[in-house]
Amino acid sequence: MRFSLLDRVVEIEPGRRITAVKAVTLSEEYLADHFPRFPVLPGVLMLEAMTQAAAWTIRLGEDFAHSIVVLRSARNVKYGDFVEPGKTLTVTAEVLSQDETTTKIKASGKVGDRTSLTARLELERYNLADRLPHGAALDARVRAEMRRLWAVLNPAARSGGRPQVVAYAASVPTGSLEPVPATLAR
Repeated sequence: MRFSLLDRVVEIEPGRRITAVKAVTLSEEYLADHFPRFPVLPGVLMLEAMTQAAAWTIRLGEDFAHSIVVLRSARNVKYGDFVEPGKTLTVTAEVLSQDETTTKIKASGKVGDRTSLTARLELERYNLADRLPHGAALDARVRAEMRRLWAVLNPAARSGGRPQVVAYAASVPTGSLEPVPATLAR
């Protein structure tokens, strides 16, 4: 993954569901072209944010067993509202079913209580070692990079080599993110 469209994972139940946020700022380069007088987060990037969130719940649910998690299909994609600079897109993804190589996801993106996007996603997961002669080394590098990125998205994971999954909930008065026990976040 060369770029991340998620700023923070707010809550996660590995292998089941995730909530993550993407804050849209005016400094993002693509807004100069999309659109100069009415800058908005492009729909394809909203869809990519949902895909990235879904991939995290899959990775963590299987303890990074597969190095590659990619979008196989997006169905019933419906756009409802624009996401402008200064707004935060909250993405949720819930696993509907899973087999050996694919996971079906129900996902949505909201700004406040307004729905910006909904979709049904199918993600495929695999290891490069299964497809390339020297893929095992690449798998190890990709997994290491994903663990480093997870530490950025989930600050609680920084304390050890293995990601710690902690649910987060927004505090009521300030809206800031503070760690809370996973049992209380549900």
